[in-house]
Amino acid sequence: MPRPVALITGPTSGLGAGFARRYAREGYDLVLVARDTARLEQLAAELHDEAGANVEVLPADLAEAADRAKVAARLRDGVRVLVNNAGFATSGEFWTADFAALQAQLDVNVTAVMELTHAALPSMVAAHAGTVINVASVAGLLPGRGSTYSASKAWVIAFSEGLANGLAGTGVGIHALCPGFVRTEFHARAGIDMADTPAFLWLEVDDVVRECLADVARDKVVIVPGMQYKALTTGGRMVPRNLVRAVNKVVGKGRGRT
Repeated sequence: MPRPVALITGPTSGLGAGFARRYAREGYDLVLVARDTARLEQLAAELHDEAGANVEVLPADLAEAADRAKVAARLRDGVRVLVNNAGFATSGEFWTADFAALQAQLDVNVTAVMELTHAALPSMVAAHAGTVINVASVAGLLPGRGSTYSASKAWVIAFSEGLANGLAGTGVGIHALCPGFVRTEFHARAGIDMADTPAFLWLEVDDVVRECLADVARDKVVIVPGMQYKALTTGGRMVPRNLVRAVNKVVGKGRGRT
């Protein structure tokens, strides 16, 4: 029997690498999509040696339309799992940020999620089996942590929830993973200083992946890992948004990030 295939974007570090290792251990072959060819090939070799996975390396910059189209074409050939993990934030204020960088952020965080999901779903629906995991963020649920990044993740959540209704009964599940602060390269790459973030707010990659896949198995659509973030997001729905913004400005440092 052929092994199922999982395509993962942004797998060279952080949550993407965590998902890649977990699916490889569970007997999946992989298609890994990122810009850094050297890191992709290194990870592919490790996963093949450690788990026996067949790994296809697909270098692509998801901010570029031609590269998104290349990945979409691969998805139309059929996969069992799509993890839309690639995404990034930027530091600085919105009104002084380079607009090209903001547009690239939108293209990776939003346009790529829409285009790749659109390409993956037909074969999944036809097979009556498939899973799409869209990595969003607690920032998409709680207002006040910057503007463009939070808005992009709010879009991913609403997109996933809407599609979940449409996919009911098809055998295909779609899920929005909403982690808080995770110990990855994410903030350092964005140039965001996290030195003063309380220790209790940090999550570990393996814990987030494990909790996510457990909730996927339960058909949960919006997945918030970590009891601290479950409490924060539940509380955020029960109090006025202006109060949530004020608290988040202190805890999440809403200034100095787009």
